[in-house]
This record gives sequence, structure tokens and C-alpha cells, in this order.
Amino acid sequence: MTTNAAATTGAAPETAAIRYVKPAKATNAFNEFVLKLTKLGVSVLGSRVLSVRGRKSGEPRSVPVNLLKLDGERYLVAPRGVTQWVRNLRVAGEGQLSVGRRTETFTYTELADHEKPEILRAYLKRWKFEVGVFFDGVDAKASDEKLLEIAPGYPIFKIV
Repeated sequence: MTTNAAATTGAAPETAAIRYVKPAKATNAFNEFVLKLTKLGVSVLGSRVLSVRGRKSGEPRSVPVNLLKLDGERYLVAPRGVTQWVRNLRVAGEGQLSVGRRTETFTYTELADHEKPEILRAYLKRWKFEVGVFFDGVDAKASDEKLLEIAPGYPIFKIV
């Protein structure tokens, strides 16, 4: 695993490829809806509000994320690639996860590509209906080899 200290360099583990899928207007509207519900204390299938200090402004930035729980561990997966929240988290080294008034400050380790297939499979199994469009036809039934092939485009953070 890559520690958050290494991740603050801005380089993704094991790859220099940078994948980013800009959100469509419909995605932005959906995210705003989920953000409001989650801030009110209604978690939508595990949603959390991720707040991270902006790397340029220093101001807190908030987005809804899906918190994956797997084998007693918790993960944040970036289905759209190296998004602003990913860049901010790498620089800040910590963030906050909230549902309603419950807030948890966390640090993380960023997973190396070879550690991602099991996490990607579980993430797709749980949220394919919501994020499948960002995976170009790859689903939870994909081979380990296929998941390993796409892994560089999907930053994953293990909450510690």
C-alpha cells in the first residue's frame, strides 16, 4: 500500500496515467440531491459527505461519496478517476466523512493497482446501477485480469 504521505506528491501509485470523467449536468443534479439528503442524515445506500480542504483555496470542499465496507475495512473509490476530491485528498492527507451531524475525521492509505481488483468488484456489485457508466462495460463479473487492467484509472483510498 502507498501511504498518504507518498500520495501527497500528487502521483498515483504504480501509474502516471490520469483518467478523469467530467460529470454531466444530470450527474451534478443527482450529486446535489444525495449531498442534501446525506447532510440531513439520510444515507443513500451508504452515502457519506466527504469534506476535504481545497489544495489551492484551503477552503473545505464537500461531495457525496459511496463508502464501501468490505471485510471489516472501509474504502473510498473514485469511479470518475482523478477528480478534484481525489487531488484535494492527496494533498490534504486527511478528510472528514459525515452523515447528518455525525462527522469522522480520517486519514488513509491509497491502494496500489495490484490491490484494487477485489475492491473494484465489490464496489461494482453494490453500486453498478449508479456508477456503471464510468466503467465502460466492466462489471462485477469481470475477471481479475480485466479489473487489474482498469485499476490505474480508479483511485482507491482505504480509511485508517
